[in-house]
Amino acid sequence: MEYLRNQKKTKIVATISDRNCSTEFIKRLYHAGMDVVRLNSAHQEISDAEGVIDMVRSVSDEIAILIDTKGPEIRTTTVEPAIEVQAGDIIEIKSDPTCSAHDRTIYVNYTGFVDDVQTGTLILIDDGYMEFNVVDKKEDTLYCEAITSGFLKSRKSVNVPKTSFNLPSLNEKDKAFIRFAAEKQIDFIAHSFVRHKEDVMAVQQELDKYNSDIKIIAKIENQQGVDHLAEILDHAYGIMVARGDLAVEIPFERIPGVQRDIIKMCNERKKPVIVATQMLHSMIHQSRPTRAEVNDVASAIFRRTDAVMLSGETAFGAFPVESVATMKKIAIEVEKSKEDNLEYTFVDKQRKIPSHLAKYAVEASMDLNARAIIADTNTGRTPRSLSSYHGKKPVIALCYSRRTMRELALSYGVIPMFMEPRSTPQEFIRNAINNLRLKFHVPDDSLIVVIAGSFGYTNGASYVEIGTVENLIKSH
Repeated sequence: MEYLRNQKKTKIVATISDRNCSTEFIKRLYHAGMDVVRLNSAHQEISDAEGVIDMVRSVSDEIAILIDTKGPEIRTTTVEPAIEVQAGDIIEIKSDPTCSAHDRTIYVNYTGFVDDVQTGTLILIDDGYMEFNVVDKKEDTLYCEAITSGFLKSRKSVNVPKTSFNLPSLNEKDKAFIRFAAEKQIDFIAHSFVRHKEDVMAVQQELDKYNSDIKIIAKIENQQGVDHLAEILDHAYGIMVARGDLAVEIPFERIPGVQRDIIKMCNERKKPVIVATQMLHSMIHQSRPTRAEVNDVASAIFRRTDAVMLSGETAFGAFPVESVATMKKIAIEVEKSKEDNLEYTFVDKQRKIPSHLAKYAVEASMDLNARAIIADTNTGRTPRSLSSYHGKKPVIALCYSRRTMRELALSYGVIPMFMEPRSTPQEFIRNAINNLRLKFHVPDDSLIVVIAGSFGYTNGASYVEIGTVENLIKSH
């Protein structure tokens, strides 16, 4: 009986490295509260990723898998050994992905870099930890004065705020990973550095080659992505607020407001949203988070994110399981005090009836203090619509597809379960209520809200029914 009351609603995405992975490790993360495994193709090869995927699948078919692409990013090439730089030093930057650093010269992997960057421009390397000002430019070389001291290292991010680069949406490694993801029936592709709808469409075109149903998460990491968010949402399944590069491209003091606005638009459009980067960063080395980190996670949940993400904390940190458990504890506590909000006005014009019924079901569940909302689904649209209101009651989604079940691992408050297709609404309700009784030990006098369809499970919701567990069983 207490399971539904103590179930966290905010989903947790955990980054896994093949260098720190085993079946037992994934089991521990899953039992601690992980919903989605993230693999970062920027730091893995296909053979490495395949081993992790096989382990995840052996643990549970309920765990969703998300693979990041590299996307249109700029990085340093090989810098071995690292180059120590003091503030005031001059270094040279050149555009050649085939060359390695030497002396005081480093190279970047975008051939048009020197042509596109002008004198007086600020260049940020390694997530902004190294800052340089371009003081001169001659032929194929930028001469840059170091503003900060530190070490230049291999394959570190290079950001140039307020400068647009004509980079292709996908590189060859991205295309290879997309094909691999389609073959392995991965659930999500998170495309990095999305600038406009064309970047999302390029990924979709690749997926279409393999008739893949993989859903695209657009990572918002620059001002262009923020500016074009509405059109990006027209083509993406969901959004990741990737605050690492975003906080380099945009002044850091603006990030909280940008994060709030992105979450709000995703909620209105009924699209899942993930908040990512350095959420419990200190737990890479410490067993407890800082107070600021706890507030950061809490703020994202109060703002109605669907999911929060761990990166280095679980990929290579000393306390990966503790990081997931900590995030779960924060989520459960914050969700108790979240305010209700049913004011969103966005309605799917193609699905007006299901959209209105979903809002009514959430309102009724809260007004009547129901134990849960039950919905059946083939595509996940009705549960996602219910999820977008971030109501206090859990949504039990009975999914007629295992892929849909895993896709709902990114939707707030949804507990997805697989169910074989049923021929009538009555059969669905009987099986759903019996599942509720057996798995969650819900008493017979508990009030339940059911949202279902009379015209077949592919045609969406057409009615809402409210009753106790006992009466719903008797009536069906």
